Amino acid sequence: MKAIAAAAVLLAATAAIVRADDDDKGGPKQNTFKVDTEHIFGFTEGTDIGEVGDREFEKETGARFGRRMGLYAASSTLFDFKYVPLPGVLISPGVLLSYHGISSVPGLDDRQQIAFQGLSFEVKYQLLDRNHAPFGLTLFAQPRWTRIDEATGERVSQFGGEFTLALDREILPERLFGAINLIYEPEISRSHETGEQERESTIVISAGLAAQLLPGFLIGAETRYLRAHEGLIPGALKGDALFVGPTLYTRLSPDTFMSVAWNAQIAGHASGEPGRLDLTNFDRHRVRFRLGLEF
Repeated sequence: MKAIAAAAVLLAATAAIVRADDDDKGGPKQNTFKVDTEHIFGFTEGTDIGEVGDREFEKETGARFGRRMGLYAASSTLFDFKYVPLPGVLISPGVLLSYHGISSVPGLDDRQQIAFQGLSFEVKYQLLDRNHAPFGLTLFAQPRWTRIDEATGERVSQFGGEFTLALDREILPERLFGAINLIYEPEISRSHETGEQERESTIVISAGLAAQLLPGFLIGAETRYLRAHEGLIPGALKGDALFVGPTLYTRLSPDTFMSVAWNAQIAGHASGEPGRLDLTNFDRHRVRFRLGLEF
């Protein structure tokens, strides 16, 4: 509830600042900076693709902290190259590195390791450009192969992916932006230690708001609801979790950007287990940090 209150206060303050500034200026302020919505919402993705020929190096770290007992910290860092070869099409090959620091967590082996995690390849296709339509609409597909399990740090042979339908809209011209994502994440995994094979999937619904307070500087908040299921076609429910948190995006230079998002689990439940949070299938806190260089 504290996290929800913080997010609500942040959004209310942001909207008040935006509207007050607009009133003082006699209408929306015209910025020379053109917002690219791709990364301004934190974990939630925007629909912008960029122009043909655009290239970008990006470092993205997703960190997870906290289980019901013990010490738990894990992260996955993606180094990728993004390129726009055709109008409305983006491709992005990448390399993954992982870190796990796990101690005295029930059901997980103690680990302190940094490892090459795997490879990924993302493709985005923009169906509607928000600059020429009432809203933006983009499809994402990101298949990946990994050799280290993201949650446990165990050595595995794992094939999975993330398939996203993203929608966003400019609510107030150049000032306030909103986005919604629908995500399906299937995964097949075989443990090198036990030989056991698992098929599972996760469904995610997320939404975010971001307000531009200064040219190239945006703050906001987002909420995400996750459901973990057995099977590639979602079957028995393993658990669910609701996350909320603030976001920040800023331009460090005309060609460099940084974004940070923090999500805290405020509600959830693991099937067959006591407790008001699901700290078996999910984590208590999640952080995403991005740094990008366009050229």
